[in-house]
Amino acid sequence: MQNALVILAEGFEELEAITVMDLLVRANIEVVSAGLIPGPVVAARQTVIVPNMDLDEALEETYDLVVLPGGLPGADYLTKDSRVIALVREQYHNNRLIGAICAAPRVLIAAGICHDKTLCCYPGSLDQQDTTDIQITNDAVCVDGQIVTSRGPGTAMDFALQLIELLEGTAKRETVEASLVRHQKPEASLCI
Repeated sequence: MQNALVILAEGFEELEAITVMDLLVRANIEVVSAGLIPGPVVAARQTVIVPNMDLDEALEETYDLVVLPGGLPGADYLTKDSRVIALVREQYHNNRLIGAICAAPRVLIAAGICHDKTLCCYPGSLDQQDTTDIQITNDAVCVDGQIVTSRGPGTAMDFALQLIELLEGTAKRETVEASLVRHQKPEASLCI
């Protein structure tokens, strides 16, 4: 069974973390959530999430996928945590998947793994980063090697489905997506 680690830092974006965790579980991927410190984590909109464990405990295992939700100040806390930077580098050098959404691509840049890569992110979230040798795209989801990035809360479902496809294949992605009742172009109808 494939496994994934979702790292939660105070101020993470709820939609990005919960959507990814939910869809990965629907695809029968083992999901571990870990907080930077022990105990509950308060998200960007004051939702309180109790992770499965703290990051030190989670680091005792190896993961097929590491996911970094965005949100502020969550992405900043992830960027400043030396354990997260070391884990991202390890994932990259061992050719394992790394997903970062919204402002979390900052972590990838801080880890030094984005040279000559194409990324997407929340608009303006990388303005303070050196992106000289990085291509920034406005795509909803971008896959460049084992690095998968996405733009924000509105693209979280697309991001999660892409991660599923990379881990479990197109058929699994299609099965999960079919159960979500998604439409390419949602149409509203007047209900009286």
